[in-house]
This record gives sequence, structure tokens and C-alpha cells, in this order.
Amino acid sequence: MPSQEHNHSIRVYYEDTDAGGIVYYANYLKFFERGRTEWLREIGINQAFFLEQQLGFVVTKVEMDNLASAKLDDLLDVHSTIVMLKRASLVFHQEIRNQHQQLLCTAEVKIACVDFNVNKPCAIPEFILGAFKRVS
Repeated sequence: MPSQEHNHSIRVYYEDTDAGGIVYYANYLKFFERGRTEWLREIGINQAFFLEQQLGFVVTKVEMDNLASAKLDDLLDVHSTIVMLKRASLVFHQEIRNQHQQLLCTAEVKIACVDFNVNKPCAIPEFILGAFKRVS
């Protein structure tokens, strides 16, 4: 049974770092995206099928706080929780911690469901909304 929270582990590779050997700030957004994507996969939402229906989730707002730096070879935990669920959108609270449980970065990420046929927001399909309701 899916949990209300999701954790996804990510190793910091050389390609994730800047010239100083720390994670480049924009890469935290990629790590958050991977955390959300893996959670969708875990609760049975196949994004490829979703795209075949000309539907998708797009990020409409991000509020991110960088608190400390991750470094090359760190093992990071991306923690994701749904904090708001509406008919056509949802908001995730996400945190990244290192292997020492130090909080490195937090974000509030608003996601909207979009119909790509008309490039406008639309209601989240019922089977996906139901999956979100079970874990929020």
C-alpha cells in the first residue's frame, strides 16, 4: 500500500556538481522532479500512458530554500509529501537530506494538470485523483 510520504535516494555524481565540487543549485530541482516521478510510478501512475492521452503535469510554481550544500558522492534522500490537492492541481512539500540527515534544501512545488491538445489546465483524471487521495 502506498504511503502518505515518499522517499527516493539519489547519489551525487560529478555531473551534478559545479567547479567547487558542490551540487549546482538548479540540480536540486531535478532531484525533486525525480522524487515526484518515482512516487507517481509507485502509486501506479504511468506518465507515458498519461502523455499518450495528451495530458501531463506541469510545474507552475516553485518556492525553494537552499540551506546547505550537497557534495560529490553524498547519498541524498528526497522526501515528498502532498500538502494540497485540488481538482486540477496539487502542491508537494519536498525536502532533501544528506546521509547524515542534515536538511539541505526544501521546496513547495505546485503542479497543474494540462490538456496538451489545447495547452490549458484541466481536471486531473478520476483514476489519478483517486490515487492521490489515497496517499494525501
